[in-house]
Amino acid sequence: MKLYIVGAGPGVPDLITVRGLKLLKEADVVLYADSLVNEELIREAKDGATIVKTSSMHLEEMVDYMVTRLKEGKKVVRVHTGDPAMYGAIGEQMALLKESGVEIEIVPGVSSVFASAAMVGAELTVPDLTQTVILTRAEGRTPVPELESLRELAKHQSTIALFLSAALTKKVVNELTEAGWSKDTPMVVVYKATWPDQKIIRTKLENLERDLKENGIQKHALILAGWALEEDIYAKRYQSKLYDKQFTHEYRVGEKV
Repeated sequence: MKLYIVGAGPGVPDLITVRGLKLLKEADVVLYADSLVNEELIREAKDGATIVKTSSMHLEEMVDYMVTRLKEGKKVVRVHTGDPAMYGAIGEQMALLKESGVEIEIVPGVSSVFASAAMVGAELTVPDLTQTVILTRAEGRTPVPELESLRELAKHQSTIALFLSAALTKKVVNELTEAGWSKDTPMVVVYKATWPDQKIIRTKLENLERDLKENGIQKHALILAGWALEEDIYAKRYQSKLYDKQFTHEYRVGEKV
């Protein structure tokens, strides 16, 4: 028995991978996170396929259903938003599925963090400015490990992408400020990246809470933070060595000064 866990991408249907779409079209049974995955994508399933919305199902209920259908010889595909590896809650599903003898194949998807960066035209790593991106979330109802508090992570002064944090902006501002971030640090919030109702908000750290409140955004948004998000950052002459005419590498001899 084999279950396929497929990343649907961030929203727009054609950002699913070719492999993911092929599996979706072949499936006899499709389970999907209906609060997050685009219905238009799910309509690509073949005629006669059983479509199951999972937003109201608890873990054991969902796993039992998948195991039952697999034992019937059905091809089962579980569709997750974005990339399943990022806050996809797939580990707990896989643990129970493996206990039932189910083999699992994961098909990666385009994460909302990269879709958001694309939508705002940003490069998250900028030479001589920041070469690290931290993917995390603010602590809310679900705790985070003590050493991974936003305050501690922010001390690196790298680019930070915050998932599941749009309703926790007061905490975000406080922790970044306590970590030494400037109040005018660029912040970009992307609501429902790539969806038709996508909204992009460019702001600064000190105005983050106000601007999200004014726009009524509390969920389905990714927060990008750091100086890599400054709109004209490359006008300040931050450049990689890759295309530097004086830089020699395997495929090109650099010009001498």
